[in-house]
Amino acid sequence: MYIFSVDITSWALFKKIVSNQNFRLKSLFLIINKCEMNIQAEKIELVKMLLDTENPKIIESIKKVFKKAKTSDFWEDLSVDQRKEIEKASLEIENGEITDYESFMQKHR
Repeated sequence: MYIFSVDITSWALFKKIVSNQNFRLKSLFLIINKCEMNIQAEKIELVKMLLDTENPKIIESIKKVFKKAKTSDFWEDLSVDQRKEIEKASLEIENGEITDYESFMQKHR
């Protein structure tokens, strides 16, 4: 998670920059890339731990976790209507049909 340190005099400028859609998309891309790198590092660490263990119970537990994860895709648990709503929302986002938080809140206050 990124935490920004901003003094009160530059808050308006900061808010303007953050509200810029390109800034949000670039930031999201950077966050996703950082998460992917962290995931890769975590996977390497797990492989090292797995290779170092001689405990069959740990190995069996890990197998169970993977088997359960493969069989439990939440998408399959959703109703047809829920799936359609998610797909519709994804298309709206791709088409730029989005509303920023402040505009949404102004309409609903």
